[in-house]
Amino acid sequence: MIQSVDRAIRVLGVLQGARRLSLSEIAARLELAPSTVHGIIKTLVAHGMVLQDRDSARYRLGPAVLKLGNVYLDTLELRSRAVAWSEELARRTGHAVRTAVLVLDEVMVIHHEPRPDGSRQMPEVGIVIPAHASALGQAILAYSPELAAGLPDELRSMTAETVTTSAELRTRLEQVRSGVLATEQEEAVLGECGLAAPVFDSAELAVGAIGVVVPMVDWPVRESVRTAVREAARSISRELGAPRWPVTPV
Repeated sequence: MIQSVDRAIRVLGVLQGARRLSLSEIAARLELAPSTVHGIIKTLVAHGMVLQDRDSARYRLGPAVLKLGNVYLDTLELRSRAVAWSEELARRTGHAVRTAVLVLDEVMVIHHEPRPDGSRQMPEVGIVIPAHASALGQAILAYSPELAAGLPDELRSMTAETVTTSAELRTRLEQVRSGVLATEQEEAVLGECGLAAPVFDSAELAVGAIGVVVPMVDWPVRESVRTAVREAARSISRELGAPRWPVTPV
């Protein structure tokens, strides 16, 4: 591992989680000397990866990060395949639809189809949610035993409903596999529930998941919604070359 590259990535990670930080705050979180961090940030600023606010002198992520993120999204076949099926799923269920991939121990939304009711909604592409606290993440982890095994014993709590131990999560993932659907009820955000199914590629790997976002007042969902989510995941998997759906985890 190249130390300077590792430290630069860690700086970006700290800014991702905190939005705006001073040099001393970044250094403290990384447990590095301010002089060391200053040199790294100066280089990141030169490449547009980090910006410094004129008024507060605090640092935040720069536009080059967004550019790289958009390039990454454009290269994802899963995203291009999911667009049409997400629109259909939203139409059939009346709920917003998210498609996500696993990034370390979180899921990142790579496509968001708003509720088809015409209401004003915030775009959600790029948001990250702890994998264990989301239906999308649980759907992927249930069919990725090695990734699930790599999670820590104690898991981050988002709400009072979040699964917080690996033992609880293993039980939940077994339930997911029995019905090929993951559900979560206010585990990441209060008032919000989720239902998701895994998407597989031609190598029979769980490369992502698609699911609906359901307000607590509409939970539990009708069986027709569960069927629609399964069918969307199966259709996207078929377009990605998966020979079967679901895949039996090794």
